[in-house]
Amino acid sequence: MSFLSDFKAFAMRGNVIDLAVAVVIGAAFGKIVSALVDGIIMPVIGLLLGGINVTGMSLTIGQASIKWGMFLQAVIDFAIISFVIFLMIKAISLLHKKEEAVPPKLSEEVVLLTEIRDLLRSKNNLS
Repeated sequence: MSFLSDFKAFAMRGNVIDLAVAVVIGAAFGKIVSALVDGIIMPVIGLLLGGINVTGMSLTIGQASIKWGMFLQAVIDFAIISFVIFLMIKAISLLHKKEEAVPPKLSEEVVLLTEIRDLLRSKNNLS
């Protein structure tokens, strides 16, 4: 029973749950990007190349069929996903910098002690 309770403690840890959520969201995001590339970007590239469906393009050497169009589509998928992840990380980084830039609010005691210190310094400088 110890093994089962250890596994339950591991599985219910925050990091594991966060990772599971990230995988599910990543898979859904991958489908969205694939639909964008398949339905919008690749047809535009095909139009730029003279109405050719690039995704279906292949090169036959002997009995081997090299499907370079599918590879090109996968590279475009990867580039878009990488770029969006980069933008998201950049935005999160900017938010963290803004949070760090805000100085912590001083307590009333600290403010009062600072005023007393400044008054004592000014009094000592006058004499």
